[in-house]
Amino acid sequence: MGSVSQRQLEARTIYRPGELLEATPGLVASQHSGEGKANQFYLRGFNLDHGTDLRTTVDGMPVNQRSHAHGQGWTDLNFIIPELVARLDYNKGPYNASTGDFSSAGATAIHYSSRLAQDQASLTAGQGGYGRVLLAGTREREGAVPGAWLYALETAHNDGPFTRGDNFRKLNAVLRYSEGFANNGYTLTAMAYRGAWNATDQIPQRAVDSGLLGRFDGIDLSDGGQARRFSLSAAWARSDEQQTTRASAYIINNRLQLFSNFTYFLDDPLHGDQFAQPDRRVTSGLEASHSWHDHMDDMAWSTTVGVQAQNDNIFNALQHTEARQVLDTVRADHIVESSAALYLEQHLRLAPWLRGEAGLRLDRYRFTVRNRDGAAHADATLFSPSISLAFGPWSRTEFYLNAGRGFHSNDARGVTQAQDPATPLARSRGLEFGLRSEALKGLQTVLAVYRLDFNSELVYLGDAGSTEAGRPSRRYGIEFSNYYKLAKWLSLDADLAFARGRFRHGAPGEGERIPGAVEGVAQLAATFTPAGPWSGALRLRWFGPRPLVEDNSVRSRASATVNGRLAYRFGPRTTLELEGFNLANRKVSAIDYFYESRLKGEAEARADVHFHPIESRSFRASLSHAF
Repeated sequence: MGSVSQRQLEARTIYRPGELLEATPGLVASQHSGEGKANQFYLRGFNLDHGTDLRTTVDGMPVNQRSHAHGQGWTDLNFIIPELVARLDYNKGPYNASTGDFSSAGATAIHYSSRLAQDQASLTAGQGGYGRVLLAGTREREGAVPGAWLYALETAHNDGPFTRGDNFRKLNAVLRYSEGFANNGYTLTAMAYRGAWNATDQIPQRAVDSGLLGRFDGIDLSDGGQARRFSLSAAWARSDEQQTTRASAYIINNRLQLFSNFTYFLDDPLHGDQFAQPDRRVTSGLEASHSWHDHMDDMAWSTTVGVQAQNDNIFNALQHTEARQVLDTVRADHIVESSAALYLEQHLRLAPWLRGEAGLRLDRYRFTVRNRDGAAHADATLFSPSISLAFGPWSRTEFYLNAGRGFHSNDARGVTQAQDPATPLARSRGLEFGLRSEALKGLQTVLAVYRLDFNSELVYLGDAGSTEAGRPSRRYGIEFSNYYKLAKWLSLDADLAFARGRFRHGAPGEGERIPGAVEGVAQLAATFTPAGPWSGALRLRWFGPRPLVEDNSVRSRASATVNGRLAYRFGPRTTLELEGFNLANRKVSAIDYFYESRLKGEAEARADVHFHPIESRSFRASLSHAF
């Protein structure tokens, strides 16, 4: 686990908001479609699709969307305003009793500021039709108890390098009132986001090799989508020397209209294979916890009891379309998915060299699906224990051992189907050993070796744009993360991660590789903050090859990209910044799939690699002023 500060996040060069999560060592955020679509994530040997098994929250609100029209755990982070992020917390593995669903590979928590040090306005322009305007600030309220209004308004546009531009239009707003402080105070927050875009989806390699398409061409020019997100949330906390009480509640309205065509003319040679996946939902929930903490001599302890509840009222569908016009509806469902959880966490320090944490979590789920065939129901209950021990430090080095159980929920439509229903809650089991060291002055090192088993692997279907429950799986991996403060003005990062993922059971002749499972990730970065007006950063990301089919006969290529930023400060208030992306202009893939498709004019289906290119070299210039 770890935490990334606001200053560290500001030093990162990000092409899109979802790439903020790459501050988590070993995590890759990619994209296989238009800019407004949710990112594709990779971590610990997983192709996480659009967020499955990576739990993400923003100020306690869940971002993962259950039983989503396009993919289980859909995580759209386009509503994030990076300048408001005060901190990113992360943990990996099913060892935290408070995280629950979707957190087996890891969990990330984004925390917004309640106050900004200075009001700010910024203007950004760049290649590919990129433009962005941001206005954000704080207004203090006078009184016996300090209070503050935080506001932010963002608008952006991006075409990217594609032959038909993405024409991504975004409007984003945040309004927050806070009183007191994080441990003794409360916040009330409203957020609103809307986006619309064209999509250049993945294209077949054979079309590029033959000269039929260029790397940035598309096939179905009517692909794209629209997204809306509106939320209200509240958080409250009270604490003293021996107790802490926290409570939060939220209501979120999400809408998505998504048009995709991954197989072109495979199923319908006349009208094409475009399909729509509309999804609209209202998600509401709450969380409350109470902690008791005390100490005596070298001993210290803390006990936390918490409750969580979430309800999703969902209307989604799968439709066959042509040029965004509905030809027929394959299915339409009204889903109500409710869950409640009770968790207990016990932290204990027995001696200066020994501390531990034990957790227990009880989850209860209820699935209801209504469609033209009637109504279907399913229930599930799951108990998840976890334990962590830390030994040391000795010579500024400590060792730790984690073991625990977690889960991900499956799509309600698969859980309630009459024939071969999916397991409602797919259990995971994790084991991890590692060390954290600051033995060398200025160097922070973390080494982790882990194993993670799943009773049912969620597999992405490239030709259907959805996920389905698959065979049990097992992953082994090693992660090596380093942060070195070489000088007061220079810091270096080096994160390396390698994983081995395999299906555990299968029929004779079935391969054991997990398609898309990432095997290697590396990030190397240098950040320069010398005295004076100049600062900058340079970051290399290597995304290793992956099996694309179960027998490993087709593999993706590795990709490496270099991004950088250079900033000049004109006095204490005004800054000019230049960001560069894919500086080496590498012609590599952001993502690869292998499946059958049929182009117009082809007599039959052909199995092929389908890829989405990483954007070509581009630059953005930003002028920011604090007032």
